[in-house]
Amino acid sequence: MHRRTFLPLALAPLARSEEYVYGHDSVRQPGVPKGTVTKLVFENSKIYPGTRHDYWVYVPAQYDQSKPAAVMVFQDGSSFVNEAGAFRVPIVFDNLIHRGYMPVTIGVLIAPGIVPARQEAQQSRFHRSHEYDAVNDRYVRFLLEEMLPEVGKSYNLTNDPNLRAISGSSSGGNCSVTAAWHRPDGFRRVMSFIAGFTHQRGALILPSQVRKFEGKPLRIFLQDGLGDQNIQSNQDMIAALEGAGYDARLVVGTEAHNSKHGGPLMPEALRWVWRDWTTPIAKPTKSFASRYIDQTMEWEQVSDNHKFTEGPAVDPNGDVYFSDIPNNRIHKIEHASGKVSVFKEDTGGANGLMFGPDGRIYACQNGRQRIVAYDLSGKESVIASGMRSNDLAINAKGEIYFTEPPARKVWFIDAKGAARVVHEGMVSPNGVRLSPDHSLLMVADYQTRWVWSFQVQDDGSLAYGLPFHRLEVPDELADGRTWSAADGFTVDTEGFLYVATNMGVQISDPAGRTSAVLLSPNGPRLSNAVFAGPALDTLYVTAGDKVFRRKTKRQGVFPWKPAKPPVPRL
Repeated sequence: MHRRTFLPLALAPLARSEEYVYGHDSVRQPGVPKGTVTKLVFENSKIYPGTRHDYWVYVPAQYDQSKPAAVMVFQDGSSFVNEAGAFRVPIVFDNLIHRGYMPVTIGVLIAPGIVPARQEAQQSRFHRSHEYDAVNDRYVRFLLEEMLPEVGKSYNLTNDPNLRAISGSSSGGNCSVTAAWHRPDGFRRVMSFIAGFTHQRGALILPSQVRKFEGKPLRIFLQDGLGDQNIQSNQDMIAALEGAGYDARLVVGTEAHNSKHGGPLMPEALRWVWRDWTTPIAKPTKSFASRYIDQTMEWEQVSDNHKFTEGPAVDPNGDVYFSDIPNNRIHKIEHASGKVSVFKEDTGGANGLMFGPDGRIYACQNGRQRIVAYDLSGKESVIASGMRSNDLAINAKGEIYFTEPPARKVWFIDAKGAARVVHEGMVSPNGVRLSPDHSLLMVADYQTRWVWSFQVQDDGSLAYGLPFHRLEVPDELADGRTWSAADGFTVDTEGFLYVATNMGVQISDPAGRTSAVLLSPNGPRLSNAVFAGPALDTLYVTAGDKVFRRKTKRQGVFPWKPAKPPVPRL
């Protein structure tokens, strides 16, 4: 860990402004090969339609077309490319590459987009805040899917995220942190100058996410000044990064929201962020997720080549059954060996699965609009028909709760087979589970950020329903919506929920707070989760066409065996 450097905020009114002097790495040196800078325009964006982005490409003299070059992206490109400006990137790159402090690196320096006015008397639309201050993944997708491929038509750019860096100042600094946070598979080295993780477009959530989310392989350099109104947000960010174990550094000077300190600091920041560049940046292991998993251990893939996996259910031996909805199959995974076999063909689009107290596996056979049960020989029995179903939960009496998302209903089937609606009006009820002692029923609302909680009554009815468990949500999905996509979930012995969402497995405590997020193992959103294994300490998740598992520090529960959890920490 590298020491952060700052004065206590309380000293800010007394701090004298220091004079920051440019060192030899920020000025032209004799005998140092000079790279080239080319100005270009990109006007074909589908992610920001109608925009014009001016950009500059710096190519070092040492560049060899036959060898992939490292890449560093700068926001506010005109400021960074200017050799008479504050940051002087072409000069600093020439000096540091020549002296071996950086790999051979192509710089891509991009101006914020504008939608040009159609007439001279009209004003253009300026995208800087829209692109830079947002906390969604739109801008990093613009870089990875459009800008870098465009530059890659002319230059041999590396695809190794360990050799890709990103930087910016002010809102461009926010943007750099956000881009790498969303896509560490694209950028792993970050330099941020005078950023403000504030509420302009929601960036104040980032320190909280750093604390909660499973660690990502990132190295982050932050700079700010005691005279900057955003200094507290940078101190909060470095505290979060260090607390989670990140390789991070904050350098604080005495200046305000300007580049008088950051400009001369540029060579030092680059040397720090690029040090030991041949060694991959490690994933930190101290975030809140370490309470639930060993962060040094990765997800293990146990099954693939399906169409869409869903509905994992644990049997009395700790083995897992899951559905492949489009293929109309239910598969079995033997936990000890990892062997995968087909349990049942022609399942009528079976989705949610769960074992009941009678040892049968119950299924939401949505394609045939019924609930069915299979014995272990695969013999099918119809429990109820005439309703669409998605996921289900079964209590110790064999009574069933299931969700019907299109109708916005939660149903109950009693021990005699009579079905009735016990709740309606949720936006999109999806995953459903009982608490360990069966006193509460939780229902995930797919199109919001909430998992509802209800108290179960003696007759199976539900009372005192509330949107109770508050999940993290993306700032914006590709179509502009913001929802959690909360799908199937499972519970542990202490009553914590493990909810499959579009941001990973979100772990919510009994008080309804999301305390940690486990990252999705392969990109697509997760559809469901279950604890399995003889000790119920392995978390299985269904994700797209695959199934993964991971050992945990917690234990799940067999859903047909109610047990009272401990009193939660409130």
